[in-house]
Amino acid sequence: MTRLGDLERAVMDVLWDAAPAASGGVTVREVADALDGRELAYTTVMTVLDRLAGKGMVQREREGRAWRYRPAATREAYIAQLMLEALDLGGSRDAALVRFARSVTGTEADVLRAALGAETGATDSATVEDGPTGRIEDPRPGRPALDEATDR
Repeated sequence: MTRLGDLERAVMDVLWDAAPAASGGVTVREVADALDGRELAYTTVMTVLDRLAGKGMVQREREGRAWRYRPAATREAYIAQLMLEALDLGGSRDAALVRFARSVTGTEADVLRAALGAETGATDSATVEDGPTGRIEDPRPGRPALDEATDR
């Protein structure tokens, strides 16, 4: 999974925040306008979006002479993948999970319990979305794909 730099993260935040309202995606100009206070050149935003497309973080579609961009996966799927990668950094994934579980608040623990107790047919977190199908593919061998719409 790609770690994002500050500007890439700001651009992805714009795309993630716009995703439900702009299902067809947003243009470079719309992203640049949403990054108010950053005083970025249009070409800088265009380059960042192009690089994010190359990394598989965004999907783009031609509309006339312009491109429309949308996130390839949800913010939650991206964060879940970062968390899985962080767990794999240490020698003992179990120890890291126990330490994490002990650090969450009561409400967060309730959310985790509900997620673990839900009968979904798959126990993995969403990781990397495989295009516009809504399927989430887990790159780890032997792990099933999830359907983002139904979590199955």
